[in-house]
Amino acid sequence: MIAKSIPSLLTVGNLFLGIISIILVFNEKPEMAAMMVLIAMLLDGVDGRVARALNAQSEFGKELDSLSDVISFGVAPAFIMYVVAFQDLNPAMAWIITALFPICGALRLARFNVVAGSPGYFIGLPIPAAGGVLATMALFKADIPVPVLLAGTLLLSLLMVSTIRYPNFKKVGIPRSAVWVVPIIVVVSLVLALLFESHLSKILFIPLLLYALYGIKKNVDRRLMRRRKRAQLNDSEDESVNSEKPA
Repeated sequence: MIAKSIPSLLTVGNLFLGIISIILVFNEKPEMAAMMVLIAMLLDGVDGRVARALNAQSEFGKELDSLSDVISFGVAPAFIMYVVAFQDLNPAMAWIITALFPICGALRLARFNVVAGSPGYFIGLPIPAAGGVLATMALFKADIPVPVLLAGTLLLSLLMVSTIRYPNFKKVGIPRSAVWVVPIIVVVSLVLALLFESHLSKILFIPLLLYALYGIKKNVDRRLMRRRKRAQLNDSEDESVNSEKPA
């Protein structure tokens, strides 16, 4: 019975860290707030794998996971960005952009729960990745102009509800015999977060951003390939018509 509860406990830990992140950013600790979002990403990444390893998957766990993700990767990163960069802007614009991010995240999760995606791919940028990018991007407020941060927040929101395909690594599972390693990984992550809060979150911004941009690049490449194939098909049809005309 206790083993069956472990995945839900990990999900609750994800939710807990999301709430702590919101508290931290309002206490002027954005670096630590961003780290809480990143560690929540770790918990979100292992709870499903642990559930599959223990054969403890359930509809309850699925719904709890979605509700936790809205807080940890939707609301918390949006508040981090708002507190760090948007408070001095026009209130209406700042509030709308801030609210749009978790709203799009909720829509993304709802679609994920009811619409089957392509094998090996997510449809739309997953909310944990979007939240991780937003939370860590806010830490570069001194280096990135606020209009760029606004545009970045809007772009991440739209990517979540887009039909762009992103690689799905959920098939990489955890053997049942290795489940005991998960708490150690979480504890080590917390220790590293406390020791390197001002640097680690900024470093992790890079791979998260590359993942978000990867989907855009692949989508553009796919569209260009379709356009080339269509042009080649039209050219071949024109050549066929011309060859059939009498000389």
